[in-house]
Amino acid sequence: MTDPDVSVVVAVYNTMPYLTECLNSLVGQSIGVDRLEVIAVDDGSTDGSGAELDRFAAEYPGTVKVLHQENSGGPAAPSNRALEVATGRYVYFIGSDDYLGPEALQRMVECADKHGSDVVVGKMVGTNGRYVHQALFKKSDPDVSFYDSALPFALANTKLFRRALVEEHGLRFPEDLPVGSDQPFTIEACVRARKISVLADYTYYYAVKRGDASNITYRANHLSRLRCTAAIMRHASSLVAAGPQRDALFKRHFTWELAKLIQDDFPTLDPGTQREVCDGIATLADNYLTDELRDSLDVTRRVRICLAQVGAVDELVRAITEEAGHGAPPFWIEDGRAFAMYPGFRRAAPRLPDRHYELVGESVAGRLAQGTELVDAEWDQSGDDLHLVLTARVGVLGDTGSLTVRLAKGAMPKSADKPGARRLPVGHELSLPEGEFTLAVSGDGQATTVRGRIPVRAAKAKLGVRLYVDVAGSTYEIPVKTGGKPLPLARRWRQAVPYRVSANQNPKGRLVITTAPLWEIKPGAGKRLRHMLSRLKRKVTR
Repeated sequence: MTDPDVSVVVAVYNTMPYLTECLNSLVGQSIGVDRLEVIAVDDGSTDGSGAELDRFAAEYPGTVKVLHQENSGGPAAPSNRALEVATGRYVYFIGSDDYLGPEALQRMVECADKHGSDVVVGKMVGTNGRYVHQALFKKSDPDVSFYDSALPFALANTKLFRRALVEEHGLRFPEDLPVGSDQPFTIEACVRARKISVLADYTYYYAVKRGDASNITYRANHLSRLRCTAAIMRHASSLVAAGPQRDALFKRHFTWELAKLIQDDFPTLDPGTQREVCDGIATLADNYLTDELRDSLDVTRRVRICLAQVGAVDELVRAITEEAGHGAPPFWIEDGRAFAMYPGFRRAAPRLPDRHYELVGESVAGRLAQGTELVDAEWDQSGDDLHLVLTARVGVLGDTGSLTVRLAKGAMPKSADKPGARRLPVGHELSLPEGEFTLAVSGDGQATTVRGRIPVRAAKAKLGVRLYVDVAGSTYEIPVKTGGKPLPLARRWRQAVPYRVSANQNPKGRLVITTAPLWEIKPGAGKRLRHMLSRLKRKVTR
């Protein structure tokens, strides 16, 4: 009997009833059971998972092989045991609560054979609320760089590996890591691989979040996750020399694993644990956070990690709690640059460099939208003249001389929907603002209020109310959200041709002004009216 094309390794611990769907997705693969080897290791399950494995082994003898062992505390030991008995040309790892698309293994094996790939990554999606990073799967690519792609953000071992590569370098899973034990294996395989291929043309893998969120990744505590991340980064640093490639790899760990330790639940930890977490992050930052890597992080993560690095626990707690309760902090605009005014900004201690707080690129748009809302609005009518008198609040301070509000035609482009605002293209020129404007710092010192008296034109139109402000060398367009504030009632104005004007909230919660004549003379209607009057006149004179 020839060796199978692929050995699928399944580490199992108490995953019923998800396990059944997982196994069915394996034995139903289009590659065929004669080209497939399933090695399932029962890691001391107590929920019937072991019996379910034995049932499949009896039904598919020669294909499904089951090993039973005492619980080891994680997937590393059972995965290593399976590798010792695997015979396939390739080896594939699957979580016992996940499942594959029917053609997954056949497609990946064909890709590896065609391109000589040592690692093949098939498109993964999350189910039941499970998050799976999607940037890697924008397109298929038979030869992907580990460092110039999104691959560092997809370090799970749920990939096809050439088993000769695994055995040549003795790749195994560290059994002392309860979380992330697949990362050292995957990182080393990708570093040593001659070629890595990505397949995005089919859904290969469905990652399931259990209804009880009992996946081990969701259960580990802060200090355990910190210890595991430190071990992963130490191992990776032994494989990848300091420089741009290591920065590209470790950007994942600073923006993901380490940043997750200082999110909304950090303030609920006891002070001792908070200090230990900050100390651990500081050690890793001192060793691996280069200036280039730090500057590439988004400002929220950058500030939090840098506050942890200098031991500013109180300021870190404030930064997290204030953003959770009130949204992103305001910007300070100065000399064409924008800074997020997190705790510690230009304070005597801890004094972090200004560049740690600086915003660049598209992160500005979302923050501007988040901090912008309507304060009040009313009509001001004098004869045939009508003005919209509006006060809006925008989260910027400092050099706000460019801040204006305009009535803009047309909807915002779809590209602006996610952040809620947009950066205008280079070279875009705005018309001169109409009306009168005054700017003032808000009473809480967290925003600038702009009060505008803007003329409303007599024309059939639907106009968005939008703020415009220059930030860091670019002009941003920000729709004004109503925020549930009361809007002025619809009004009729003008005498010769009466118009109706109304202020409404559109489906995205943004303020729009609609103007239209109360009645319209359609093209040709005047001629028809004169003809009718002429006929009526002739009848009367007869």
